[in-house]
Amino acid sequence: MQHSFDDPEHWAKRFDAEDRAAWQKPTEVVAAMQIEPGMTVADIGAGTGYFLAHLSPAAGPSGKVWALDIEPKLVAYMQARVQKEGWDNVEVKVIPGDDPQLVDADRVLIVDTWHHIPGRVAYAKRIFAGLKPGGSLYIVDFTEDGPMGPPAKYRIKAATIIATLKAAGFAAELVQESLPHQFIVRATRPLQD
Repeated sequence: MQHSFDDPEHWAKRFDAEDRAAWQKPTEVVAAMQIEPGMTVADIGAGTGYFLAHLSPAAGPSGKVWALDIEPKLVAYMQARVQKEGWDNVEVKVIPGDDPQLVDADRVLIVDTWHHIPGRVAYAKRIFAGLKPGGSLYIVDFTEDGPMGPPAKYRIKAATIIATLKAAGFAAELVQESLPHQFIVRATRPLQD
């Protein structure tokens, strides 16, 4: 599924809408990630930086948060947001569409973005390689029958995501959550490959 994300102001109205917290439950999502202070966390497809307000304090001053996106204008928007908010542990970066360019990450978050990624097994293998052993990837995406999100033909079932992640070497499972229109899949790189 392709969109043009080159108008950050337009997307900020949607991505940072006041009602988003009610259905996205960012506090619950970040709690499920079990981030400890000092960890390195990546937000792939970070958009306008919606989750950074939750990820930055979770990683703490000794941790690092990478806000990654393929759209340079969104990255510039996030950079201004990071400076305005004073999130000193956040680094913003443009990444290619086929490689998140991770190195030694403890946690990776992909929210409402997995359905945009082509070559998902290959992409998952790149995430796997960029995670520390024992590190985890969390994919949050829309249920098949949710009232929001991409058109039905672009939605991916949680079971399909789990199968893709297992094909890339991960141990993967659904996370217990209370999101009304979404699910969370956790994929962990084994301690020993």
